[in-house]
Amino acid sequence: MDLLTCGRLRGSVCISQSVKIPREPKPEEFDKIIRRLGENPNARVVIIFANEDDIRRLLQAAKKANQTGHFLWVGSDSWGSKISPVLNQEEMAEGAVTILPKRQSIRGFDRYFTSRTLENNRRNIWFAEFWENNFNCKLSRHALKKGSGIKKCTNQERIGKDSTYEQEGKVMFVIDAVYAMAHALHNMHKELCPGKVGLCSKMDPVDGAQLLKKIRDVKIAGIGGNPVQFNENGDAPGRYEIYQYQIKNKTAEYKIIGHWTDQLYLNVRAMQWPGGGKQVPTSICSQPCKPGWRKKIVKGMSCCWHCERCDGYQYQADLYTCKMCRFDLRPNKNHTGCQPIPIVKLEWSSPWAVIPVLIAILGIIATLFVVVTFIRYNDTPIVKASGRELSYVLLTGIFLCYATTFLMISTPDVGICSLRRIFLGLGMSISYAALLTKTNRIYRIFEQGKMTVSAPRFISPASQLIITFSLISVQLLGVCIWFAVDPSQALIDYEDQRTLDPEMARGVLKCDISDLSLICLLGYSMLLMVTCTVYAIKTRGVPETFNEAKPIGFTMYTTCIIWLAFIPIFFGTSQSTEKMYIQTTTLTISVSLSASVSLGMLYMPKVYVVLFHPEQNVAKRSTRSLKAVVTAATMSNKFNPKASLRPNGEAKSELCENLETQGLSPKQTYISYSNHAI
Repeated sequence: MDLLTCGRLRGSVCISQSVKIPREPKPEEFDKIIRRLGENPNARVVIIFANEDDIRRLLQAAKKANQTGHFLWVGSDSWGSKISPVLNQEEMAEGAVTILPKRQSIRGFDRYFTSRTLENNRRNIWFAEFWENNFNCKLSRHALKKGSGIKKCTNQERIGKDSTYEQEGKVMFVIDAVYAMAHALHNMHKELCPGKVGLCSKMDPVDGAQLLKKIRDVKIAGIGGNPVQFNENGDAPGRYEIYQYQIKNKTAEYKIIGHWTDQLYLNVRAMQWPGGGKQVPTSICSQPCKPGWRKKIVKGMSCCWHCERCDGYQYQADLYTCKMCRFDLRPNKNHTGCQPIPIVKLEWSSPWAVIPVLIAILGIIATLFVVVTFIRYNDTPIVKASGRELSYVLLTGIFLCYATTFLMISTPDVGICSLRRIFLGLGMSISYAALLTKTNRIYRIFEQGKMTVSAPRFISPASQLIITFSLISVQLLGVCIWFAVDPSQALIDYEDQRTLDPEMARGVLKCDISDLSLICLLGYSMLLMVTCTVYAIKTRGVPETFNEAKPIGFTMYTTCIIWLAFIPIFFGTSQSTEKMYIQTTTLTISVSLSASVSLGMLYMPKVYVVLFHPEQNVAKRSTRSLKAVVTAATMSNKFNPKASLRPNGEAKSELCENLETQGLSPKQTYISYSNHAI
């Protein structure tokens, strides 16, 4: 005998749990069963396959547990429309749905059965026992006990007169069963014993398997007019009436609410649930999961589950599975599918771009102003003494440093990424190669000038340009090798801004330049910068009235400070969601500031003198040798730093004009002078 608690699943029925009633249950067994059925309060329907006594005791246990109105009972035909299971516990059984085989009274059976007596029904060996129970009497005098109140049967009793009588509902099925058996035997006899009366040898004994086949082949009209036949499993067509136990006006009764004959007919409007309600109650083990939540089935309970959210970058692939979205996709708001991750880049209107662009524009304007001024006054002493060729090279590098900002902010594609590789390091390489050549030239002149009147080698303008372009070519060679090994391309990086919250995830459109590649790209420029700084330190003892060593030194010190600040900012933000913006802005501003320092310290003073103090931009003659000039400069600086100062800068100028215009041939003993440094 089983109890099944059920829940609805996709329009059908599924079993939440199955409980067995022991063959000889103790009273506490039913209490335990009710507790088990109550473990899942959402599954309320209980289907009972049990005898009427167990049904009664189960209802008693439910009433004891104060579960009146909670469980919805569905009983088999063993419950049917019987009164005994629900006696004195009508409210507990209210709303119960039961079934009974569809039946009808058989005409003539009542007349036949009520006429049966002990005299005319001796062939039925159980009839005497029925007679005693029906009339509450004993046939044998010896069976009587004093004081029991039971009388002796007189054989004058009559069924229906001296006792209540109602035709048993299963009479028609018994009659149909007898006829089915008779027809099967008759058909078997006709086949195995044709023309013979009684059993022949082929039917003695009867073959059970062959008889079963004949029974299943029977197709006759039953006593009630219904066809009697069997399917391949030996089952007869189901014909049931469906009852519901209802309480109306404090009166309980079984009411027919439908029937089953090949298909279900149910009058839902006629149904009434505990408490008199008309709304069909729900019985479901687990509520449906919301969109974006998957079902995790409880082990052993197919219609019970827990709902688990598809979190992170997962989406609901089906009712039971969450899957990860593709790397370039993210789940939609309810995690039922995936959608493309938005692509971001540094926009021109972004504050992260506006400041670097503004600095770059001002720097380009200032650079072009210096270039135009130098071209306009190209043959004046100050411009000539500054080393025109290297000055124009240095100004070109400064211009490229500013222009790099626009490449770094432009929308990445193959062309832009290629230009970034070329010009990001090239502008700085040009600038520092020119400055390194200048500081090296000054260092060699003063070192050798202390020992001999001979000029050092490779200090002519042409030599200086060759040295500078040789240094620059190393940068270009490295870039060319990089292009050959790894061609430039633009890509979308979905990892940089892959946040824990998919809503905040973004794909970053950028060039394929990693942080390491960037350091390698700028590494050569850094090497030139450090080397230039070393030479600036070595020439720090040369009087400022004789050369540009000190302005170059201040330029390099400031530049080193800028790039020392750049490194922790750049790499310290590598894990930030704003990495693209911070690093791009930091890099462009650092490059522009480096260019601005060089432009401001090396060229703005010259432009100022050229434009606002033209009286200082004149040339005078001198007859002092290189050895004398260098020695005089060294000694005057040692004993009296101010002694070397002359009107219009005569002493500091004697060395420069000749170095810039003549290249200091060893046989020259006279030099002209300008009023500005090397």
